[in-house]
Amino acid sequence: MSDAPRKPLLPLDDALAALLAQIAPLTGTETVATADARGRVLAADLVSPVDVPPEDNSAMDGYALRFADAQSSLPVTQRIPAGSVPAPLPAGEAARIFTGAQVPPGADTVVMQEFTELVDGRLRVTEAIKAGQHVRRRGEDVRTGSVVLPAGTRLDAVSLGLAATAGAARLTVTRRPRVALFSTGDELVMPGEPLPPGAIYNSNRFTLRALLEGLGCEVIDLGIVPDKLDATRAALREAASKADVILTSGGVSVGEEDHLRPAVQAEGRLDLWAIAIKPGKPFAYGKVGDAHFIGLPGNPVSSLVTFLMLVRPALLKLQGATRLAPRGYRIPAGFDWPKPDKRREFLRVRLDEDSGLALFGNQSSGVLTSAFWADGLLDNPAGQAFAKGDAVRFIPFVELLA
Repeated sequence: MSDAPRKPLLPLDDALAALLAQIAPLTGTETVATADARGRVLAADLVSPVDVPPEDNSAMDGYALRFADAQSSLPVTQRIPAGSVPAPLPAGEAARIFTGAQVPPGADTVVMQEFTELVDGRLRVTEAIKAGQHVRRRGEDVRTGSVVLPAGTRLDAVSLGLAATAGAARLTVTRRPRVALFSTGDELVMPGEPLPPGAIYNSNRFTLRALLEGLGCEVIDLGIVPDKLDATRAALREAASKADVILTSGGVSVGEEDHLRPAVQAEGRLDLWAIAIKPGKPFAYGKVGDAHFIGLPGNPVSSLVTFLMLVRPALLKLQGATRLAPRGYRIPAGFDWPKPDKRREFLRVRLDEDSGLALFGNQSSGVLTSAFWADGLLDNPAGQAFAKGDAVRFIPFVELLA
């Protein structure tokens, strides 16, 4: 046994910086229908060819008129539903108008129908109004020639709606990263199969595949690889021939049955990092051919946390996304934490309306129910104790799993 001192655990921020330094965005792009672009990353600025709205329009059902005429009794000479083109409105007249309809030339104000009355076909305004009220001005949302969505935007429901507002039927996005996924471990069996003594069902395969697909990746699922060096090397070669990234769970420690380390070293290069986080200390990065290799720990919560903190931003950068880090929020803790770990901790917590953040009772890295129960992760610095009521950093799963 070697007496050489162990290397100190690498802080998470340093590990993430080192990982991201190895990732260059993909150069391939494709054009997809806007309706099919959810979760993709925009590869080029989207520039609007139109003003939005294209003309002044009404924000209310009511009457369009000139503000200067608001104190007069006005004949109603037009009816303007949405989608129609109005005639110019002469001074001293009003037009019946509906929400979204174009304001006629000559009118500058819309009065809500509730603030008017009609007597013998003539309109009278019954409440005080302001000039220009309830008129949505041409281009007040988007101007012709403006960048509606910048390159690097990860497209969600709102950004897709904005693209459609600007008339974009198709969008240029970065091609999907190809990620080869496999698990190692002779103890693993698939759900639906008999569970022999000493075996466990392979949950990581399902968690990681869902996470990858949620990030817009094309998943090449290579299943479970036996704990044999030649089988592991063959799986790595196959993965590297098909994928941009190889993602594995389990087998990145230094035990006699952990074959990933020598297999990756034989087929490429390996940087093995022990990261100062809890859960999730074992983590491996390397290259096999042109493919990035990332090895996650086997315990399910460790695998989940290391994916969210390290793999997720790496895959976003690979697609050219500009926002890689999740948003965190300062929220009061609903419990005491008097004995913090020496490592940075990611505690599974739930939002409680009365007490702040509630803690799941069992924080073991093997208890996946803690993540299902939780609303997110409490990101606690190494060695940081806190008391109930102290503000702590909370990262909601809606930031991490979307």
